[in-house]
Amino acid sequence: MPIDTENEKLSTGLPKAADKAVSRQARLRVLHVVPYLAMGGTEHGILKVINGLGEDEFEHRICAVRGIDASFANRASVTPRAYSAASEKKGFQFPLFRLTKIMKEYQPHIVHSRNFGALEAIPAARLARVPVAIHSEHGYELETLEGLPLRRRILSRAFYGMADSVFTVTSDLKNYHTKQSGIAPKRVRVIYNGVNTERFSPRPEVVQKIRKELGIPERRVVIGSVGRLVPIKDHETLLRALDVLLRQGEDVHVLLVGAGPELAKLKEFAITTPNLFDRVTFAGSSDRVPEMLNAMDVFALPSISEGMSNTILEAMASGIPVVVTNTGGSPELIEDGKSGWLFTPRDVHTLAWQLARLSADKDLRSQFGAAARQHVLEHFSISGMMQSYHDLYFELAKRRHAWRRN
Repeated sequence: MPIDTENEKLSTGLPKAADKAVSRQARLRVLHVVPYLAMGGTEHGILKVINGLGEDEFEHRICAVRGIDASFANRASVTPRAYSAASEKKGFQFPLFRLTKIMKEYQPHIVHSRNFGALEAIPAARLARVPVAIHSEHGYELETLEGLPLRRRILSRAFYGMADSVFTVTSDLKNYHTKQSGIAPKRVRVIYNGVNTERFSPRPEVVQKIRKELGIPERRVVIGSVGRLVPIKDHETLLRALDVLLRQGEDVHVLLVGAGPELAKLKEFAITTPNLFDRVTFAGSSDRVPEMLNAMDVFALPSISEGMSNTILEAMASGIPVVVTNTGGSPELIEDGKSGWLFTPRDVHTLAWQLARLSADKDLRSQFGAAARQHVLEHFSISGMMQSYHDLYFELAKRRHAWRRN
């Protein structure tokens, strides 16, 4: 059942009876399945799809295989539309039949699972006789960068084969998963993420307001990053590069927006490294990411690997030069030397050199930032992304005779 809430009005904006009547008669029902519903890039991507496709042609629900962060679900206004297939029992989880039960109750036309942790949704969809099953891969895990374990390769191959469509969000991820699973490359599409270029845009009027709130001096060059503070993002490399810059006499500051398991470790590093004591701001999770990005002069993401980073696109759309690792899908997003720079993961000195150049040259920052925004406008618009999802969902629904407009 959907998790309880006192805020039923957050569901669809329609009375329950009208909502049900309209959806059964005219709308395509989509169940989005994720491993765990909490703050993260994949989850924000789902919200982007739900909001972008709207309620005129679609009815959306979200199902979390292993549980829901209730605080996030409430803030995102999806609580009344969220199911959990998690068991209250500790230890090993086998959610196949709980997923099947949810699908039989909701009766979606399409089940769309994301990432390996939600892969059980594909056989569950077949057991529940859901007409269309789609699976997509959105990123990497630190422990599987060198390859998937044998069990995961076998399951991926079997469950991908059950799906009507499989796609990834970058060509790099497509190459990785076709190689690991043995599925034919022609069976896997690529659908790039898109960014709302109106919400994420240059807003010079908020720069000093946000910096004042955060206690960052007005003229200091701010190097920032947004995202979960987890090992694969390797924010420590950014702090080490900051230390190099400060020892060279650069007047710079690092702003980290986000929370996660690495927060305490990163704070300890900043406190115990003499130069960094008052040069790092940990802003925590924020609902004002567009404003936070505009407070930055340079965006840096030192990830060990990336699927397709939404925050890189959001920074670029905000007119900020980006300095990111040449790994995963990131090289597919930026024009190296034009809208930003690439560097090798954990290469502190190259990162420091690139940041020093941008810190010292305001004109170069403006040039790179303008090119970054233009590149996003031309290649990574939210409208293009929405059109791709719309076309995929309706193409498969019609092919499987799952839906027709009355």
